[in-house]
Amino acid sequence: MQDSNARKSTGMRASHELFKNVACPFCGMLCDDLEIERTDGALKVLKNGCGRSVAGFERKLPPSSPKIRGKEVTLAEAVKEAASLIGRASNPLFGGLGTDVEGMRAAMALAERAGGVVDHALSEGQYRNIRVLQSTGWTTSTLTETRNRADLIIVVGSDMRELHPRFFERIVSPPDSMFGVTAPKRTVVLIGEVPDRKVAAGAKVGEVVALPCMVEQVGEVLGALRARLRGFRLAAKTAGGIPIAKIDALMEHCRKAQYGVVVWAPPTLDVPHAELTVDQIAGLVKDLNVTQRFAGLSLGGNEGAMSAGAVSTWQSGFPLRISYASGSPRFDPYRNAIFRMVIEGEGDLLMWIASISPDLAPPSTDMPTIVLGTPGLRLPQEPTVFIPVGTPGVDEKGRLVRCDSVVSLPLKNLHRAELPHVADVLKSIEAAL
Repeated sequence: MQDSNARKSTGMRASHELFKNVACPFCGMLCDDLEIERTDGALKVLKNGCGRSVAGFERKLPPSSPKIRGKEVTLAEAVKEAASLIGRASNPLFGGLGTDVEGMRAAMALAERAGGVVDHALSEGQYRNIRVLQSTGWTTSTLTETRNRADLIIVVGSDMRELHPRFFERIVSPPDSMFGVTAPKRTVVLIGEVPDRKVAAGAKVGEVVALPCMVEQVGEVLGALRARLRGFRLAAKTAGGIPIAKIDALMEHCRKAQYGVVVWAPPTLDVPHAELTVDQIAGLVKDLNVTQRFAGLSLGGNEGAMSAGAVSTWQSGFPLRISYASGSPRFDPYRNAIFRMVIEGEGDLLMWIASISPDLAPPSTDMPTIVLGTPGLRLPQEPTVFIPVGTPGVDEKGRLVRCDSVVSLPLKNLHRAELPHVADVLKSIEAAL
């Protein structure tokens, strides 16, 4: 290993570096306690990793270079061709949006310049929340408040460990907490498609109650719980396949709670009219707040979705699914849904951004496509223009908004690969228009 002063003067990096307190960009929780080692450009998660973080940080990037119609070109040539395609388009679609805050800012600026439509690939899950928030409002908590104060945590939906593998470890049963107010043993209730109540095991967990039902039935169970809390008698013996006696037992848990939290992840509620389930969650929280402290907690936000929604609101005053076709932002959650627009042929160019994971693939389409993606992105077909970009928090610095929307966390550059930042590429394309 070379002397640090020599490395600074030559611009070389050490062959081995250890990074502590690393924030992970591969999940909306943005766990920021990871320890990662870099040796000759290869990364290894040493502490506090999960399956998603290990797969993300330790993924070996295949060789990649800018391409136009499958032919390797320089970055400048790819930028010029992308600008030419956007300049000729009358209704360009800006989708995917798997990037950080600065990348999303640049995407919004380019979409405004081009008169395009802006929508994140995972926005459908967000709209299960937004429809309820817009119509009735809600009371929500944060990851930190839930971790520190909750004595009853009700988790609804399907097993969310696939989306947030460390949720139970870091929030439900953390090794420590602030203020010293955490209940000695908290009760955890699992409603929905729960594979095993052992998922909630931990030193801080007391009783674990499992109420298994299909995701489609979660709203029915919560509706029955609300009815019983209000004193209504139910003629049915079950709700969502769960005996009313068990729902009554849950009602007593709710009444005894000092600080209860209902947790859900919108992507796990992937059923028709899932916003009705979210409405029941919001309603349950409001009912319980009449006599005690209760809140909701929405997770999700993977692939930069929470950052995209936040930046869209900052920049335009609207959530995602906006169009700049008229010269000013116009919001329409149906007309400006990009997956629908691609299927129905309503756009004439697709720009797709996927810099975080290789799984955020663009939809198959006959229209010209510009892809800014991480090397190894799973593409359904060869795009018109492909530009490999770095992953924020791995190949470059960045910032992401956490799933509870209360903080944005800085991401470190671990120097896995020398790849351009999405924001820099987009700014170059805009300058070339």
